[in-house]
Amino acid sequence: MNARNPYGAGSAASSAPHGEGRESLANPAVSLPRPVSAPPLRSRAVLAAAHVVADPRADVSPDGPAAVDWDATLAFRRHLWRHGLGVAEAMDTAQRGMGLDWPGAAELIRRSAAEARAVGGRIACGVGTDQLTAPAARLADVRRAYEEQLALVEDTGAQAILMASRALAATAEGPDDYLTTYEGLLRQTSAPVILHWLGPMFDPALAGYWGTDDLDAATDTFLEVVAAHPGKVDGVKISLLDADREVDLRRRLPDGVRCYTGDDFHYPELVAGDDHGFSDALLGVFDPLAPVAAQAVRALDGGDPKAFRDLLDPTVELARHLFQPPTRYYKTGVVLLAWLAGHQDHFTMVGGLQSARSLPHLVRAHELADALSLFPDPDLAAYRMRSLLKVYGATP
Repeated sequence: MNARNPYGAGSAASSAPHGEGRESLANPAVSLPRPVSAPPLRSRAVLAAAHVVADPRADVSPDGPAAVDWDATLAFRRHLWRHGLGVAEAMDTAQRGMGLDWPGAAELIRRSAAEARAVGGRIACGVGTDQLTAPAARLADVRRAYEEQLALVEDTGAQAILMASRALAATAEGPDDYLTTYEGLLRQTSAPVILHWLGPMFDPALAGYWGTDDLDAATDTFLEVVAAHPGKVDGVKISLLDADREVDLRRRLPDGVRCYTGDDFHYPELVAGDDHGFSDALLGVFDPLAPVAAQAVRALDGGDPKAFRDLLDPTVELARHLFQPPTRYYKTGVVLLAWLAGHQDHFTMVGGLQSARSLPHLVRAHELADALSLFPDPDLAAYRMRSLLKVYGATP
């Protein structure tokens, strides 16, 4: 079998690339090619929701504060910016509320915003209410939590993304409570924000958001918020994995308000658009797909929609695999691919979430990514996958 097959015969150490043998596996020296800094994409606004890199040597418990490898985390953001993508920071992909608490997210926002200023990269950061460690008793508590986070993000100079709030979902008694809360926040924002509607497939605690389980009624409430403050809303991010609903919603948006797709199943068709418009992108799947995503959108920049689809359509099988139910655990596959690609030297996640997917799931993610040529060094990726199999006791 060839060296890229993780099930290949023979000693993993004997076929290790870059001298990465048994002794050096814990801290390999990997030299990735650095793409020439690319200009921003023109035809679409594209942000990749980026993962965080854990510190594997920290003595922490899964339910304790996250230990983050800041150097590796910021290096990955520079990788995204070098390809011309923007960074959506401290979002679901960064394990917000699934290992990364508010103090950790606040530090991530400060550091990434400073890095964005240094390199001239676009950054937008998540604003939520996750400092409320107990259920909020009043809507006023939810609003104050939002305001605290909004002030921090705006102080860094980053754009704010008003994320869906578990506390608001638990406290609000109906659509009017959502309208009141968002109206108060939008009145005080200093620059246009992105409104984020994250569906329960990503976070079960957000079921019934906008005051109802009826998605048609919820969409009406969401659009009412936007229509009341179009000058304060740069765009809306829709993460419902329902392409038809997203197309209908984006056609109802006020002029000048973007629709950022968060649909990791249908992004090629939604970003390509139709005769009535298109979606921009704010996607977790663009974390592992950054190089091909950037190349595809540049094809759109050059007026070649066919080349765009030819590049992105083949990636959907991998995306659907990473985001298969339980969808909220997609981060595990994203971090696996970052390790296999050489962006970090371990497969460890904050909160111990590397254990959230099965070994067959991880093996299939490697196979699909390898078929797409996503790995700068395929031999390194195959070697690392074999080493993981060995740890699991699953080598032939």
